[in-house]
Amino acid sequence: MSLPHAILTALLEKPSSGLELTRRFDKSIGYFWSATHQQIYRELGRLERDGAIRALPRQGVTRGQKKEYEVLPTGREELARWTAASQDPKPLRDTLLLRLRAAAVVGTQGIREDLHRHLDLHRRQLAEYEEIEQRDFPPGKDAVEDRLRHVVLRAGIDLETFWTQWLTRTIEELEAP
Repeated sequence: MSLPHAILTALLEKPSSGLELTRRFDKSIGYFWSATHQQIYRELGRLERDGAIRALPRQGVTRGQKKEYEVLPTGREELARWTAASQDPKPLRDTLLLRLRAAAVVGTQGIREDLHRHLDLHRRQLAEYEEIEQRDFPPGKDAVEDRLRHVVLRAGIDLETFWTQWLTRTIEELEAP
């Protein structure tokens, strides 16, 4: 149910075409809520049919012009309702953790290399988040909207920090005599 809410959020931040939305997902929302281009386009169609969004009137008739969408009052109301609703935390489901548990019974062949690969990926993601933080959240940028966007980014930084520390300790445990 969250993909339509992610799209409504993005469109309220800035009316966009489907292509622009998918690019924005790749650069921001996609860090914590991923969706394929096909899923985004399919959901745009549903939201439009349900009266939550509409295509903006086009300036002139140009073949191949992208359809830009904006959120209608119904969409804003749904997003506000969803934002205010209580939700329980989701249980952690991570394939790597399950694979480590399985390695305890079938052996660790191949797992060390993959742990190192995961560590490298998390280090790179952490560096990217820290770069975004430096670029997009300078001191003094403290409007409520900016602080909320920053705490979402901080969650990503904190999670990547956790994973890099945990993976480092796990690798040390596996490599200990």
